[in-house]
Amino acid sequence: MKTLLRSTDTLGILEAAKIIKYGGLVAFPTETVYGLGADARNEAAVNRIYAVKGRPADNPLILHIHDMAQFYAYADAPEYFELLAKAFWPGPLTVVVPKKSTTPGWGTADLPTIAIRMPSNESSRLLAKHAQTAIYAPSANLSGKPSPTSAHHVLQDLDGKIEIVLDGGHCIYGLESTVLDISDSMPRILRPGFITAEMIHEQIGILPESGHPQSKQPKSPGVKYKHYAPNAELTVVNGSPASAAAFINEHASIAGKRIGVLATDQTVEMYDLNKYSVLNIGDRLKPELIGAGLYAALRKFDDLGVEVIYAEGIIGTGIGAAVMNRMAKAAGGRVVNL
Repeated sequence: MKTLLRSTDTLGILEAAKIIKYGGLVAFPTETVYGLGADARNEAAVNRIYAVKGRPADNPLILHIHDMAQFYAYADAPEYFELLAKAFWPGPLTVVVPKKSTTPGWGTADLPTIAIRMPSNESSRLLAKHAQTAIYAPSANLSGKPSPTSAHHVLQDLDGKIEIVLDGGHCIYGLESTVLDISDSMPRILRPGFITAEMIHEQIGILPESGHPQSKQPKSPGVKYKHYAPNAELTVVNGSPASAAAFINEHASIAGKRIGVLATDQTVEMYDLNKYSVLNIGDRLKPELIGAGLYAALRKFDDLGVEVIYAEGIIGTGIGAAVMNRMAKAAGGRVVNL
């Protein structure tokens, strides 16, 4: 199969929408990461997403919609959902809600709930509008790898496996959406993102809990399995800039191994560029910028053939919580707290 690359102009979107209608797979940009989309009404097309990505069957997908009519065709929601939708949609918030009895099990891992969002990226909404269907779409990468934030990243993983990639440039946020479960009595953030618990509290007057109950089947992607991981073994080091750099310099000299260091503005000059492949992820006081460049940096280390990566952690509050969640997932839990 030849994977087409098209721009997000009207002709490109119409071509991609036609492919969606005929059961094909389309990679498209959102404000968070690139998604791999299929017609939500087409069981075979949705199942093909799982096959192409190598995604476990019990890992639900997110339904992308272009208007509220599509939301209510698939789901029910508590009254305060309208407050969330008014404040954060279109935008990087996914809600987990009870699905209608008429909503099929594919794409939801046969759960009684469904995860839905309305992206703020206009081309992604236009794709759903012209395809005349809601679109199931996880990130457009091989399962477990860093999510793609450019069309080039998508092609690295999926070239020849899907019909078309819409190139909308780099994603502005670079981290997946916040996932908020509002299907139970107490709202709960299952996956942190750029919409924070404090922002949600301001709208609904309830501070959501965080984390997924270990005893239940995950209602959200990005919870159960290892995600976002580069080829190299990654270790996250939490501490002050000076202490993190000192630890990394002490422990990173591994005989015969090519070492990568994910540094910040505050520490980049503390590393020997002749010893390590050093990438500066930005100002640790601006987590939104670090989040926007994180996956691209991890993929760059793959391109460089790095075998071991040390990454400096940042303060894990607000948007920083989303950045640290992705770093810890990418590291498979290898986190050093100084």
